[in-house]
Order: sequence, then structure tokens, then C-alpha cells
Amino acid sequence: MTFMTALRAATAALVASATVALADTPVLRAAVLEFGTVNWELDVIRHNGFDAANGFTLEVQGMAGGSAAKVAFQGGEADVIVSDWLWVARQRAAGKDYVFIPYSRAVGAVMVPGSSTAESLADLKGGKIGIAGGPLDKSWLILQAYAQKMYGMDLAAETEQVYGAPPLIFKTALQGELDGAINFWHFLAKMDAGGMRPLVTVETAAAALGLDPQTPLLGYVIRGEDLRTRPELVHGLAAASRAAKDLLATDEAEWDRLRPRMKVANDAQFDALKAGFRAGIPAPGPVDEAAAAKMLSLMSDLGGAELVGDATELPAGVFVQPGS
Repeated sequence: MTFMTALRAATAALVASATVALADTPVLRAAVLEFGTVNWELDVIRHNGFDAANGFTLEVQGMAGGSAAKVAFQGGEADVIVSDWLWVARQRAAGKDYVFIPYSRAVGAVMVPGSSTAESLADLKGGKIGIAGGPLDKSWLILQAYAQKMYGMDLAAETEQVYGAPPLIFKTALQGELDGAINFWHFLAKMDAGGMRPLVTVETAAAALGLDPQTPLLGYVIRGEDLRTRPELVHGLAAASRAAKDLLATDEAEWDRLRPRMKVANDAQFDALKAGFRAGIPAPGPVDEAAAAKMLSLMSDLGGAELVGDATELPAGVFVQPGS
């Protein structure tokens, strides 16, 4: 055998070996909102090879909305989506075998114009509040309970609510057309950078109601069957997510690399979004299920079956805990 023949044979063997290894690596299909902030973390996972390091290949499918992602997941076209654990609890109570890996504990706030004289929710009486997410938005429900407890105020009855898509609430709030606004955290960060200020945060309201603000609300949703039959895949996703968070918590260069994806108009927005993401990183370790059960009970009282379905108590197995 000549040298060149041997070299070709060795190269072919290496290519074949790599092909087999690639074929043996499970692919995890994530269906997420096309322009959602979770894409920043997923980008970090793929760019830095945190998926490969944890035994899987991540594929990201951009979706037009959260409902479309859920349809893809429920129809078997995706392996993982991002939602809140209250939705997972509702699905488990209805017999769906879904589980939750914490992603973020970022929560909202009531933002008011910088020129507003309001010092508490009570000062918004008779005012107009813009709300992204609809009447059953979790932040809105918690703030209603907080207003009742702290001020004896029926926040829904004593204010006018304007519901709209997050970009619309963002725009009208910055234009000064609202007395207060509740939006998704990344829009709130941009509103803060635009001169608005938080009147009260949902974290403050939750703590006043006896809830644990450390409980992560958003997370990756995956099938319980995968946890049972491919636990290394599920825990690999959790490990890759944590590696990405650890990098984003400290590495300024990684944020500079992500900046084009963040669609920021200026440095103030960039800094606010970066700070907001970092503030929402959940602590490592198991989710406090007793604290989650308390939150679910409150959500059941406030939103009823329309929000939580039959999940009046925390179903077993909602959270993927270390070692599970």
C-alpha cells in the first residue's frame, strides 16, 4: 500500500468515525419566539459548544408566537419550548407529562413616566394602566393582590386598563399616553432606559404577599418521557443553560458579541437589557416546591380555572430537580 493510499484510507476512516459520532448525538429541537430574549442564551450555548459538551446538538426553530411554539411542541415537531411553570402545572393536572427546567426569574414592574408624581399604586387611582399579556397576566394578578393588601384598593375597578401587544404598550407608555405600564421585562428595561421609572416591582409585591421572589417563573419545558428515557439529554440541557448563564453573568465580551441580536437603539438600552438578564438568572440548585405551591395557590385564587385549569395544588414532578 502506497503512502497516499494509506493516507486516503485513514482520512476516510476518520470521516466515517466523525459521521457516526455525529449521528449518535441526539438533536434537541427548541421552538422559541423568533425574537425572544431566550435566543441570547441559546446563541451562547451553540456558539460556545455547550450543547456538544453536554452530549447533544441544539437546533433552534424561530416561531411567530408563544402559541405557535406550544402547538409545535404538543404536536411533536419540537422537543423543548419556553413557558412558565404554571402552564406546566396546568398541563400535568390535565394529564400531560411535561416537566420544567428553570430558565429565568425575571419579573416585571409597574413603570410610570419620569415626570409622574405617583409614589404608590394607590396614586394611580382613576388612571390608565397599559398591560401586555391580557387580564390573566401573572404580574397584573400579583399587583392586584398587593394593592388590595397594602392599600385596600381594587386595582382593576379603580383604574382603566388598556391591553395590547408588548411593543404597543412600550410605545404608548414612552409617548406619555399611560399613567402606568406593565410589560415583559425586556421592554421594561428599555422603558427604564427611555426615562420611565419603576413604581413598584412584582418582586416587591410578591414578597409582601409572602411569596418567594427567588422562585423562577420561566423555564424550558420538555417531555417527562425524555426525562425517564433520556435523562442525560434533559440534564445536559440544564447544564448547558447554566454554563451559558455563568458566562453571561461575568463576560462583557460575550455581551458585545450578542449586541447585534439584541436590537438596541443605544448604549442605555444595551446596559439595561444586560442588567435585567443578569438579575433574572436563577440561583443554582433545586426549586423550592413549597414556595412554588404557595404561588400556585395564589394564582388559583386570583385567576381561577381560566388560568390554572385543574391545578389547584402543585402536581408532583413539575420541576426537574438535580439528580431526578
